[in-house]
Amino acid sequence: MTQSTLFTKDGYQKIKDELALLEQKREHLVTQVEEVAQPDESGQDGLAQQLKEELELVLEKIDKLETALNGSKILNQKKGDCQTVELGCQVKIKLTDQDEQVFQIVDNLEADPSQNKISHQSPIGQALLGKKINDQIEVDAPVGKVTYKIISIN
Repeated sequence: MTQSTLFTKDGYQKIKDELALLEQKREHLVTQVEEVAQPDESGQDGLAQQLKEELELVLEKIDKLETALNGSKILNQKKGDCQTVELGCQVKIKLTDQDEQVFQIVDNLEADPSQNKISHQSPIGQALLGKKINDQIEVDAPVGKVTYKIISIN
């Protein structure tokens, strides 16, 4: 039994957009491979081989995204719905005596640390799941154990 992937509305659209771009790239690569498929005197064509390898990677990525989208569900949460940390929630945490940080807990495919979207399977994501406001979590980090306090959940 396959487990459905849970996406935020924005994350679902991002994956659909990425899939559309990959499908365009696939068509372009197929055309390029057909155009350069004539081997040179040695019987091999390095460019054709390179294009075929790139095409294989694109096909693998397309398959991965299509699998994730098939049977996927879009999280339908509104602000204030989260009583405990779960997929789709925004969590404000504070490192002891330091600045607060806000993260959104998302699926692996949607994770983007530069946008403060962290995977529910990351160490901090796993530690946050199921927790409530004022709970403290410990996360193993390269510098050792780090303790965070949950300030708010949206």
